[in-house]
Amino acid sequence: MAEPIGAQERLDKIVRIIAANMVAEVCSVYVLRADGVLELYATEGLNSISVHRATLTVGRGLVGLIASEARPLNLPDAQSHPAFAYLPETGEEIYHSFLGVPILRAGRTLGVLVVQNRSYRNYTEEEIEALQTTAMVLAEMVAAGEIEDLAAPGADLDLNHPVHIKGAAFSEGIALGHVVLHEPRVVVTQLIAEDTEHELKRLDAAMAGLQLSVDDLLARGAAAGTGEHREILEAYRMFAQDRGWTRRLREAIENGLTAEAAVEKVQSDTRARMSRQTDPFLRDRLHDFEDLGNRLLRELIGRPHGPYAADMPEDAIIVARNMGAAELLDYDRDRVRGLVLEDAGPTSHVTIVAKALGIAAVGQTQDVVALAEAGDPIIVDGELGEVHLRPPADIETAYADRVRFRARKQEQYRKLKDEPAVTQDGVGVSLQMNAGLIMDLPRLEESGAAGIGLFRTELQFMISSAFPKQSEQQAFYAQVIEAAGDKPVIFRSLDVGGDKVLPYLRSQKEENPAMGWRAIRLGLDRPALLRTQLRSLLRASVGRELRLMFPMVTEVSEFERAKAILTREQAHLERHGHGVPTRVMLGAMLEVPALLWQLDELLSAVDFLSVGSNDLMQFMMASDRGNTRLAGRYDPLSPAFLRALRKVADKAKAYGKPVSVCGEISGKPLEAMALLGIGYRSLSMASAAIGPVKSMIRAMELAPLEARLKELVDQGSSASDVRTELRAWAAAHNIPV
Repeated sequence: MAEPIGAQERLDKIVRIIAANMVAEVCSVYVLRADGVLELYATEGLNSISVHRATLTVGRGLVGLIASEARPLNLPDAQSHPAFAYLPETGEEIYHSFLGVPILRAGRTLGVLVVQNRSYRNYTEEEIEALQTTAMVLAEMVAAGEIEDLAAPGADLDLNHPVHIKGAAFSEGIALGHVVLHEPRVVVTQLIAEDTEHELKRLDAAMAGLQLSVDDLLARGAAAGTGEHREILEAYRMFAQDRGWTRRLREAIENGLTAEAAVEKVQSDTRARMSRQTDPFLRDRLHDFEDLGNRLLRELIGRPHGPYAADMPEDAIIVARNMGAAELLDYDRDRVRGLVLEDAGPTSHVTIVAKALGIAAVGQTQDVVALAEAGDPIIVDGELGEVHLRPPADIETAYADRVRFRARKQEQYRKLKDEPAVTQDGVGVSLQMNAGLIMDLPRLEESGAAGIGLFRTELQFMISSAFPKQSEQQAFYAQVIEAAGDKPVIFRSLDVGGDKVLPYLRSQKEENPAMGWRAIRLGLDRPALLRTQLRSLLRASVGRELRLMFPMVTEVSEFERAKAILTREQAHLERHGHGVPTRVMLGAMLEVPALLWQLDELLSAVDFLSVGSNDLMQFMMASDRGNTRLAGRYDPLSPAFLRALRKVADKAKAYGKPVSVCGEISGKPLEAMALLGIGYRSLSMASAAIGPVKSMIRAMELAPLEARLKELVDQGSSASDVRTELRAWAAAHNIPV
């Protein structure tokens, strides 16, 4: 197969060799085209004139059935099968027995390999295994583009055809680049084993390592206790120890494959079979099998998780099923242009970090990991929520034009940066930015933000390999304050736990982490952590004003306890002759609905209030913000949610306490317009959103909007009605939203 011969000649030789070795009178290779048609590319035994002429659509005939179901078909009398389709140009009517296997790579069907005989017979298990092994070799030929030149003009092969995926817009922006798989597939280059016994020993050693790693997951304190997470890990261990899986791996090696190729073959077969299941539970288990297969491949070759730095192109688009915020921060920011996720929700923390970094992100993109190959050209449209994988030239040109148009639009927003955010009827609005990293700080000036309304201190902890020392924290906060100059900075105390896990901080796995041991709850239970951070903030703010808020406050007593710790730390510094801030303003984040019934007590205790709309929304609607099935079900413009937000704004005004909104809805012009209409005058958002929101504010009159919004919220409209009416109102008044 390595001979210097043409692609067609090589294919013709392969089918002759297969036919001879399997004592078959016919051997044929069908290749799947991008238009869903299976084309006969080579044959030994059928009429040679039918090559590149005989075609079947997926699902039609026996070959089409194999392609659609991705599983072998073994028939003693093919013509009696109800799916049999007669192609007169092939001359196959004289053959009865039929064995066909899908040509699979990474679970994708690339074609079908068939052998036939005149006699009525069932092919043996050994013959099926041998044909599947050969199909793997053919899959690599197809994937490598070795037969691409044989395709007729316009008849592209399925592997390389453009793919358009409609997902959900998570972070605005448009990015053109090349795919970097977050968990890159191990590319198996050596398929045929030279020493079967040696490969079996390698498999046994890797299986032992895999089982130990899964046992270790169960043995760790993080997996202790009971609950669904424990049951999943137990099932995981059961899969890892499954004798049927091991038997299939050993059989593949005994049929001549290397250990890596055996894993790839069994994994590909399993993926293709399970991905066609209609039972959602069985489809979900596919991820378990895939992860086990990938772990086993890495055990075999000793490769760690994640891509090597050398694999990163200058215009990287990260493609992943899901990932944590810390994992995104591990990448070289200067090289990452976009992010594509199969799972995750629009308000998950990885999405928030992507927005903070100005990375275009699209989520809920079904099967994108299986469809993408490392290095594929890709376009991420974070405005329309679309992904174009291997885009044709005209799409690429159109997006290049959009990028240039977007740049011109951003230039218009930049011209507004020194203009006040004041409505047509003279109402001023404070537009602040969210931040969490040093790299965010230059955007404070670039965006024209009035200050930093939310500085997420946990990001420093998430990118550190060990808990930051007090001196490190102090230097970091001092750098932030210095960079902000005379603009205010509101620090949020450490908000970890839930889905923001610190690898060096032991914590117990929770079934409902968003409502678990996190934020101020963790800080009060581990006061040494909170004291260290508070002392660092106090020392970093010497001679300046310190503004600090505590997250996830559920009862006013929690705020009072945290305030008492800060007061003691301030007194400690003063006793020992250290400088302290000129003024300390303490606030709370309103994220838990219970606080809605404690507003009088809360507003009597705090200096300011900030609404964390992401968590408040998910808790009010009992809707996990990371659950892709629920991501678009509930609208933050629902009257129920707007009434709750209006209540907070009205109470804060009555107590004369500043209140702002720092969740994701602040950065969307239409939603921001609604917030202004119910009484908010301070919003904090991603820096890139300040220009569009300011443009909206400067174009509107607030008084008529307040009256219209009161009608919509009080009359019991649905969320879709509110959104539709507000959009129509904005259009009628020439307000850009």
